[in-house]
Amino acid sequence: MSLEQIRRDYESRTLERHDLVDSPFNQFESWFNETLNDGLGTDPTAMVVATCADNQPLQRIVLLKHFDQQGFIFYTNYNSQKGRQLELNPHCSLHFAWLPQERQIHIQGQAQRLTEEQNRRYFQSRPRASQIAAWASSQSDPIESREALDEQYRKIEAQFSDQDPLPLPPHWGGFLVKPTQFEFWQGRRARLHDRFRYQRNADQSWILIRLQP
Repeated sequence: MSLEQIRRDYESRTLERHDLVDSPFNQFESWFNETLNDGLGTDPTAMVVATCADNQPLQRIVLLKHFDQQGFIFYTNYNSQKGRQLELNPHCSLHFAWLPQERQIHIQGQAQRLTEEQNRRYFQSRPRASQIAAWASSQSDPIESREALDEQYRKIEAQFSDQDPLPLPPHWGGFLVKPTQFEFWQGRRARLHDRFRYQRNADQSWILIRLQP
């Protein structure tokens, strides 16, 4: 079958202005909870983080670890490619694709580092194997083989054999993405999708606008 012939219509839901609440954070929470309760897909916290530095945009999937009225938090190696790009240019975007619900959410904002105490509290709540891996991997750097990576892990495991939890690595921590714009997308028939944008004003209020698909 030709790729051009692979298509389906989206018919499960609609999205109207009266379905949306005034706060995009509360609207996100509503859709997120529906996604959890539906149980139709895996990794509902998975989100694409898009960064751009030196005129080169890059995307990768990470896991959302917290959200509230301030923004959205994920954790990473600060020396990784995304960490370095966010230091150069904190403007970024997040994308959630909840395809079983025929929904997407796009968020634009700016990222800022969490405090050392916030990083330590979350890091030491992680499974021990994940703590070891954060010390063992120089994320985004080249390595000669899987065997070499596994050996780095074993060395760190031995180094901290008598410590539980492990100390916070100096290169590891979280970013808070503070949104300036949200878009909620609901798939519809004939590609006439429902799209609504929340845009933040200078006075920090939100304007809600319907967009053409």
